[in-house]
Amino acid sequence: MKLEAIDYTADNAEELFVKSLRETGFGVLKNHPIQQQLVSSIYDHWQQFFSSTNADKEQFHFDPKTQDGFFPSTISETAKGLTIKDIKEYFHYYPWGQCPAELKVELQNYYDKASELASELLTWVENQSPLEVSKLYTQPLSSMIEGNQQTLLRVLHYPPLQGDEELGAIRAGAHEDINLLTILPAANEPGLQVMSKDGNWLDVPSDFGNLIINIGDMLQEASGGYFPSTTHRVINPEGSDKSKSRISLPLFLHPKPEVVLSDKYTANEYLMERLRELGVI
Repeated sequence: MKLEAIDYTADNAEELFVKSLRETGFGVLKNHPIQQQLVSSIYDHWQQFFSSTNADKEQFHFDPKTQDGFFPSTISETAKGLTIKDIKEYFHYYPWGQCPAELKVELQNYYDKASELASELLTWVENQSPLEVSKLYTQPLSSMIEGNQQTLLRVLHYPPLQGDEELGAIRAGAHEDINLLTILPAANEPGLQVMSKDGNWLDVPSDFGNLIINIGDMLQEASGGYFPSTTHRVINPEGSDKSKSRISLPLFLHPKPEVVLSDKYTANEYLMERLRELGVI
């Protein structure tokens, strides 16, 4: 089994994309509207931010209540069910939140474009949902995100490996995302893998210019499990690649907090439960 990139401009792109999501939890798009030049520029500028002094980064220290700002590696996430922290640091960007002034315009531009595409892809999922699944949605998927302030853009930095990392630690332990859909441009280095239904790890195509989309737990919950939130991870590089940083730029498409996902959860209840499990609140 292999994940294939789907041409966003193809007549049957919607059908092929949702079929891939259904079968693997992931979809990979090429020829999509997100400009490579914009992504590359963000990678370069945020590499400079992460390479700056701790004092420079700490002035944007995250707010535990709002979850915006800089999260150092010392308080990085621990994947659900694991005990070892991921080898990463990251910055949480919301349009209403903190951000270095010189980086905000470019990042907001990307946030807007990625959010618009994410909304379109969520509509594709809605259109392709069988009737029995659509009946499970407490409201149309597209309306779950209208006017939402919780969609999160995370600028992720996986630093070069030093050789003194905790035994068993990897850049991102096996996990599932919390949200509806995650939109991710191919990172500047490979390493992303997805677990197939038979339990094997598959490399996700990392050709620069591809866009990688995966299902989050909230869509799985809302669809009664029809759309699976697939386990994925970022493995450590080998050889000379150990000295390279890796930056990625996932956009986590969230519903409004009050949205009812199922008879067990609102979106906010689900989010708070998962953040506690991750150890960040």
